[in-house]
Amino acid sequence: MNFKKLLKIAIAFVILLLVIIVLADWAVSRLSKKYLYDSTEQIPANRVAMVLGTSKKLQSGQNNLYFVYRIKAAADLYHAGKATIFVVSGDNSQKDYNESQDMKDDLVKAGVPADSIFLDNAGLRTLDSVVRMKEIFGQNKFTIVSQKFHNERAVTLALHYDIDAIGYNAQDVTAYYGFKTMLREKLARVKMFIDLILNKQPKFLGEKIKLP
Repeated sequence: MNFKKLLKIAIAFVILLLVIIVLADWAVSRLSKKYLYDSTEQIPANRVAMVLGTSKKLQSGQNNLYFVYRIKAAADLYHAGKATIFVVSGDNSQKDYNESQDMKDDLVKAGVPADSIFLDNAGLRTLDSVVRMKEIFGQNKFTIVSQKFHNERAVTLALHYDIDAIGYNAQDVTAYYGFKTMLREKLARVKMFIDLILNKQPKFLGEKIKLP
């Protein structure tokens, strides 16, 4: 095979990949659009809300604004009477790293009662968090708290699993601050559809947890 033919194949592959990324991005945004809310005045009340995890600190040691804004959004829901029970779903796969405990601690500081907050330490990724809400916590109707781009993907997953979920959009970060995250998100949306086609399951399930 000569160089020109190889180059044409490579260009065709890149174009196809770009088309897939654009289509996946468009589909996730379109499917989730009517289920997302930006204000506590407009969002319907749900008894249970799930807060999607992220690290509290950046590698630089600075506060992670994604984390800060999600905590504020969840606390706002509570104080507005739009959610009374919270599941904080994050990664606790390492001994000294516990996203869900960090979220609980900061929610308590923000005025949410500790006995209203439940940990999901096996929320290793968004698919795991969403499916575990149904399979482990027995919830088929709840509010998801994260930034808009993340809520779009989480709500799309919920729709696939016949879960009645809505998303409350936390404040987003600046384009400069979130540039790498947004690039990863484009690829994450493609991977989400691949996982759904392959019927990917959460890494951990386990015993059911009953919420009050």
